[in-house]
Amino acid sequence: MTSFVVTPTGRPLAGHVVAPGDKSIGHRALLFSALAATPVRVRGLGSGADNGRTARAIVALGATTARDGDELVVRGPGLRHLSAPPAPIDCGNSGTTIRLLTGLLAGQPFASELFGDESLSRRPMARVIAPLRAMGATITGKDGGADVTPPLRIAACVERLRGCDHALAIASAQVKTALVLAGLTATGTTRVREPWRSRDHSEHLLAAMGAPLTVADRAVEVDGDGWDGRLAIDRIVVPGDPSSAAFLVAAALVAGVGDGGVGVGPITVNPTRTGFLDVLAAMGAVIERRDPFTYFRGEDGATLVVAAAPDGLRGTTLGGELVVRAIDEVPILAAVAAVAEGETVITDAGELKVKESDRIATTVAMLRAFGVEAEAQGEGLVVVGRGRRPLRAARVHAEGDHRIAMAASVLALVADGPSRIDDADNVATSYPGFLAAMTSLGADLRAEP
Repeated sequence: MTSFVVTPTGRPLAGHVVAPGDKSIGHRALLFSALAATPVRVRGLGSGADNGRTARAIVALGATTARDGDELVVRGPGLRHLSAPPAPIDCGNSGTTIRLLTGLLAGQPFASELFGDESLSRRPMARVIAPLRAMGATITGKDGGADVTPPLRIAACVERLRGCDHALAIASAQVKTALVLAGLTATGTTRVREPWRSRDHSEHLLAAMGAPLTVADRAVEVDGDGWDGRLAIDRIVVPGDPSSAAFLVAAALVAGVGDGGVGVGPITVNPTRTGFLDVLAAMGAVIERRDPFTYFRGEDGATLVVAAAPDGLRGTTLGGELVVRAIDEVPILAAVAAVAEGETVITDAGELKVKESDRIATTVAMLRAFGVEAEAQGEGLVVVGRGRRPLRAARVHAEGDHRIAMAASVLALVADGPSRIDDADNVATSYPGFLAAMTSLGADLRAEP
């Protein structure tokens, strides 16, 4: 088990960090490349373990991968020519890997099995499996009841799946993508509707590759009939990850910004991913977007430059559509709220209860360890900021959750002594370079067994 030890330096942060490749887009770039009829060059992939699981999964399904400089060349068998995996596919800690694969494999003419680590094996999969079963898929799990959990066994599809019209109770890009992938090989039209618009990387990439896909407001449709199943694209450039950048932005706001500011990027500034920037602006932060450009259609990029909050940080509220656009950043936003003036109220965040940990409970426990008043309330939490008063040094157990470990490391920058964050191994699943990035900005962090 790895622990992070953080010693406050008492000085503001400064410098520039290149953001790692976006994990969500990395998963999709790898998986969709395996479905293409032509070789695809993928540039900008992060080195996190989660993307590595998807890379190994596509090889098990008949793709080959080879490094060529800073690009990964994927030669896939194509959508309709995937191979039966020789063994169960290990998805590790990656919920995206297992959910997207479940949708893709539900309509294939061979059987498959998906499993993961202890944390993933506790995560419910019913919301993706139930609509797939309604389309005709046969999927069983460890628990055959309502809350199906991994390992998942997907039977060979004897007849084509049937298109469906499904309304998601909770906005989820993973479930939406799984159903779209199943719809590519189904009869008729598959339509997925969301209460709020979730991240739309799948729609952008699949449309660019020639999928029979249309998007209207909060609904996406795919017509499985009348096309040849051919997907093609020459190159996919994976943008920098805003969810990773959020921790460095927050660190600058918490510890203070030195001469020259703190720059992070370039990252995707897709509106479905930048809810955290809207929240921080409402709290009084000044964050500029510089050097705008486009990665691919629908995915614009920019570099973030953080300046000091001129009037200090203040509490705010977030819920509804905004919390959907900032769901992965809620723990670090709560950490920023801890050093703001006033109360921050977060609602409509029930999705956090089924992540690597119950992130509402673990976020509250983390804040309280530093002496911050916080309370879970239904599908959210309330944080009472301490303003400029120092936090107390803490020992935090991250519960194997990478986002809790990184958020705690940021708060520890303004504690009244060294802090220790235990069970931080899973930071490697999303941001292996986190410690190096923080120390390059002037923070004092180290890893210990």
